[in-house]
Amino acid sequence: MSPIREIDSKIITATVKRLFVEANTCLGADVLAALQISLDREESALGRQVLARMLENAAVAKEESSPICQDTGLAVLFVELGQDVHVAGDLLNAAIEEGVRQAYDEGYFRKSVCDPLTRANTGDNTPAVIHVEITAGDRIRLAVMPKGGGSENMSSVTMLLPTAGREGIRRHIVEAVLKAGPNPCHPVIVGVGIGGSIEESLLLAKKALLRPVGQKNSRDERLADLEQIILADVNRLGGSVSAMAVHVEMKPCHIASLPVAVNIQCHVARHGEAII
Repeated sequence: MSPIREIDSKIITATVKRLFVEANTCLGADVLAALQISLDREESALGRQVLARMLENAAVAKEESSPICQDTGLAVLFVELGQDVHVAGDLLNAAIEEGVRQAYDEGYFRKSVCDPLTRANTGDNTPAVIHVEITAGDRIRLAVMPKGGGSENMSSVTMLLPTAGREGIRRHIVEAVLKAGPNPCHPVIVGVGIGGSIEESLLLAKKALLRPVGQKNSRDERLADLEQIILADVNRLGGSVSAMAVHVEMKPCHIASLPVAVNIQCHVARHGEAII
């Protein structure tokens, strides 16, 4: 048997805090590169001007340690918890929530979490949305995503007919992006989840957004090919660069079902990762 490794919950809290501060103030190298490529490809003078301002905004935010966007997002985390880890101190979720709380308080980030009915703000951007997966080993991998409301509102899930096939899936995704219009803050990244159950397709779509922008699916050539086809289709909807990337993930589904989820990400595509 592998020895159990103990990790103090305070380390988890400090790491979560750091990741959310960095994600909200420092645009990732993958996103910066994708924006620069978009700027080089954009044919419209107005489009180039907007993309140049986005890059300028990212530089100013990093220099001044200010939010890249005023919507500093709902705190979403994907946690891979090694089965040989024991978290000492607070419970794992409590440690994560405290890290979110500290990041949004000390970073002077907008708190955007509220009661769905009364709309009363919770005051500290918690609760966070935490997805935990048990994995092998004695490490904890944390992936954070501050998810803005504008892009999240344009996301969707549907149950296609099993006979829809690849072409039906392609058409549905392109139509979903077209329906979203300018609301998600273009150029976007389109996360797609195919298969599983209805809730798992949504989770796959969101996890797809954690992949470095433009990195093709390396596990399934069919999906890598589909990503490029849909990206080309989306970028014919208007302007040269409506989307910077399409990321597709897939799992087997029930014979009577074909769940397809589309989770759109805005051009800032904030994310960060750490291993403890």
